[in-house]
Order: sequence, then structure tokens, then C-alpha cells
Amino acid sequence: MSNLGRYIIFLGKLFTNPESFRTYVKLIFDECAYIGLNSIVLVAIVSVFMGAVSTVQTAYNLISPLIPDSVIGLVVRDLTILELAPTITAIIFAGKVGSSIAGNLGTMRITEQIDALEVMGINSVSYLVLPKIFASVVMYPFLVILAGALAISGGYLAAELASVVGSADYLMGLKMNFNQFSVTFALIKSVVFGFLVSSISAYMGFYTKGGALEVGQSSTKAVTVSCIAILLSDFVLAQLLLVR
Repeated sequence: MSNLGRYIIFLGKLFTNPESFRTYVKLIFDECAYIGLNSIVLVAIVSVFMGAVSTVQTAYNLISPLIPDSVIGLVVRDLTILELAPTITAIIFAGKVGSSIAGNLGTMRITEQIDALEVMGINSVSYLVLPKIFASVVMYPFLVILAGALAISGGYLAAELASVVGSADYLMGLKMNFNQFSVTFALIKSVVFGFLVSSISAYMGFYTKGGALEVGQSSTKAVTVSCIAILLSDFVLAQLLLVR
């Protein structure tokens, strides 16, 4: 509970004594490029294979002749939009971006760069962490959209290459009983996940104590706690927004 209280106080410091708007604009653009653009390749590769595997495994389990093949496309679509694209990508995001944020801030802490900023009267939390959180909240939904599109496309490629379902049936399934709120729900989750990963990782890195070994431990802890927070918030959001 003490860590939770310290984390909430840490978030409160983000908006205390901020720097000029112009300073944040440059920092945010730099973080958007680092967090978003550098994650595209990894997210793309994982998403294509997630969609392909989902298609093959769904076709393998739907063995009843009473179930039309178009259901495969429907299952892959809903599974991708509701869970695979926002949640599985968030785990990858935590492993890549979260560990990097914690490692960078932890290194700055043990090399006393953060202390130097505070001596100069700069709010180090706002200056160093706020751009990272803002960039994550902005860029992660775009990664989720990319992941969803590529996963569904990967499912189509699997349907064509593995011949587990006809492409016409797969495309028909993508259009069946589509609920537009599923996309809204995925985007809401992506904003929450982006905030949790960046803020938790920044918190772990910012309060690192010791040396290089502790920086590595902070990065590992950041990924672990972020993954737990992602899964817990995923359940809470599903209960609040999906269960009627």
C-alpha cells in the first residue's frame, strides 16, 4: 500500500511547477518517435502471426459440419479487436517500451542526473516523465489499430495459404454481426494500457537506488508490475463496459 500511495503522489507531481509549453512540445515529439515508431516493426511481426495462428486454430477446433466456415472470420475479428490487439500488444509494449523507460530513468537516477535537474529548480518528474506518458497515451492506440489491421490481414493470409477456410467465407465472417462498440472498447483499453505501462515504468525507474544491478531489477519489476496492471485493468474495463 505504501508503494501505491507513493505512486499516486508521483503522478500528482507531474503537474506541479511545469516547464514552458514549448519545452514539452519538443520532448513529446521526441518521445513519440522513440516510443511509437521504434515499436512498429515488432508489433507488426507479432500481429501478423497472431492473426494467422488464430485463424488456423479456430478452423481446427470448429469441426462441426453444422457451423459455417464464415464463423472463423467472425471469431478472429472479435478476438483480435477485443483482446489480441489491445492486450497482447500491451504485454509486448511493456516488455519493450516499459523496460526502456525504467532503465533510462534508473540510469539517470544513479548517475545523479535527476538530482542535478532538481538542484537547478526543475521539476524532474514533470520534465522527464510527463512527455513519456503523454507520448505513450497518444501513440499506443495507433499501435493497437495497426496490430488489429495486421492481425486480421494475417488471418486472411493464413486462410489463403493454409487452405483452412475459403477467402470469401473469411471475408464474409469479418462482416457478420459487427458491433462498432468493440472498436471503441479496444481504443479505451489502449489509452488505459498506454498510461499504465508508461507511468508504472517511469515510477520504478525514477526511484531506483543503488547501481547498475538495481537498474536492471527496476526494469524487470517495471515489466512485471505493468503486466499485472494490464491484466487487472482489462478485467475491470470488461466488467464496466461490456457486462450489462
